[in-house]
Amino acid sequence: MQVKRVGDIFLVRLETGEEVIESLKRFADAYRIGFGSIQAIGTFERVTLGYYDTETKAYQDQSVEEPVEVLNLSGNIAKGEDGEPIVHAHVTVGRSDYSTLGGHVVEATVGPTLEVIIETRAATVRRRRDPDVGLDLWDLNQVDMQSA
Repeated sequence: MQVKRVGDIFLVRLETGEEVIESLKRFADAYRIGFGSIQAIGTFERVTLGYYDTETKAYQDQSVEEPVEVLNLSGNIAKGEDGEPIVHAHVTVGRSDYSTLGGHVVEATVGPTLEVIIETRAATVRRRRDPDVGLDLWDLNQVDMQSA
């Protein structure tokens, strides 16, 4: 992983073989990111996509075991109740036949590169478990504002 800070924006280049979500969690921990928005393009060697089933309150996973283009990855970084970074990302990927797939990024391995832009704010957003939904959602009543 290579990182360059430009004001409140971080340019992050993930390299071949890196696991995307775990790498971004390590980045967020190392740079003490309390909140950030993510956008990225590049390639995956493989990816596991998730679809959240509101009836069962569980993700259904689908593995894509082939190289794909990352057409659009977007998401955010927040903190869990334990203070650890949570990376929540969705992606649209393109196959070699120009068909597309999309969903929640459960895990993904970088192909030649993933170019990530992370825009940060002087705040910490925490996620808390919502038992009705079955997910860790933003707790907007507990946003910690920090001085820039």
